[in-house]
Amino acid sequence: MTARPMTETVASLMPRAKAELTELVAFRSVADPAQFPKSECEAAADWVADALRAEDFQDVALLDTPDGTRSVYGFLPGPAGAPTVLLYAHYDVQPPLDESAWISPPFELTERDGRWFGRGAADCKGGFIMHLLALRALKADGGVPVSVKVIVEGSEEQGTGGLEQYAQAHPELLAADTVVIGDTGNFRVGLPTVTSTLRGMTMLRVRLDTLEGNLHSGQFGGAAPDALAAMIQLLSTLRAADGTTTVDGLTTDATWDGLQYPEDEFRKDAKVLDGVELIGTGTVADRIWARPAVTVIGVDCPPVVGATPSLQASARAQISLRVPPGQDAGRATKLLTSHLESHAPWGARVSVEQVGQGQPFRADLSSPAYTAMADAMRVAYPGEEMQASGMGGSIPLCNALSELYPEAEILLIGLSEPEAQIHAVNESVSPEELERLSVAEALFLRNYAESKKV
Repeated sequence: MTARPMTETVASLMPRAKAELTELVAFRSVADPAQFPKSECEAAADWVADALRAEDFQDVALLDTPDGTRSVYGFLPGPAGAPTVLLYAHYDVQPPLDESAWISPPFELTERDGRWFGRGAADCKGGFIMHLLALRALKADGGVPVSVKVIVEGSEEQGTGGLEQYAQAHPELLAADTVVIGDTGNFRVGLPTVTSTLRGMTMLRVRLDTLEGNLHSGQFGGAAPDALAAMIQLLSTLRAADGTTTVDGLTTDATWDGLQYPEDEFRKDAKVLDGVELIGTGTVADRIWARPAVTVIGVDCPPVVGATPSLQASARAQISLRVPPGQDAGRATKLLTSHLESHAPWGARVSVEQVGQGQPFRADLSSPAYTAMADAMRVAYPGEEMQASGMGGSIPLCNALSELYPEAEILLIGLSEPEAQIHAVNESVSPEELERLSVAEALFLRNYAESKKV
């Protein structure tokens, strides 16, 4: 059978896909009850479970994971003797940040300039819709040729590890011959890409205490130690003058030998302002795929509006450290903790709390599943060959799955190409990418099933 009917089938399903993504994006499913009601995540999980039941999945279950969130599981049996493929996505999303900075409301899917805008449209509610599209297309075109397990996580963005812990406690649940993680993205729109590496991560909160209480800056400033000033000085030790990460004991000179990221393209994708320099050394690919990167993602301090002339008694910051393949996230956590404890100025009291951690990942591109995906992408993207790139983000579940199922092949694809602006305001998804990647996934499942026949 030619690929053209598959292309037409997926195209005919796109209006339904848009309607469903609109419904799913509407849930404010940030897995942090301090920011949004837990009921929003629960409602999104219920929606995903209902969608799986509507596609004849069996054993659909809402899994209560140890971090207090829910993941959704379902099983669709295939022909006798067919291989099993696990499809992954997550329904939780990053907070919208400043909602007033969005051109359209973050939880209302809005079409503009050929893209669909909304929080989670690409990362990763669109990934779940991609899986549904591929399966529906196969069912309309002769049937799904493999057994399919679907797992949709509820706390990936928080990095709290609930699903990894659940999988480790129930190792039979997610066992599969191959795994498709639908949470990465093409190197650019129109260039089919699998992600060959992921940086791991560790997330720490550090608190400094210097005084029993806040003090008048005029009466005591100049001698009394200000915790906010101490925090600024401490955080400045995490980077060199050129922006290179400088955590004591952490290696920062690895290089990337694969697909390169031209600096001008990176500046455009990252929307770097004219005249502002990039940070770090080496190629862009070295910096974002092969080396650690520390980021201060939050600081507790008085806002400018309403600030009083006071010395701060305490200060707190949240720090993310991305850990490249070849380095251990646990060791990186210890090094970062030690660095923070040893570099705090003026004898400030230091307390460090670990918030999340995940190991880096490296895929085996020589496996049969990658051959099947390359053939599928060649058809879904006429005139283009599949490329392999790194990804600076983290998906801790990948390592948990590779440890639980060492024989399983793990592929990473998805909708989070640079224009998607995931984790930022005005996140969006390209409907053309959703359509083409759904075709590619459907053809991959067919190719993979054929490759496993004796």
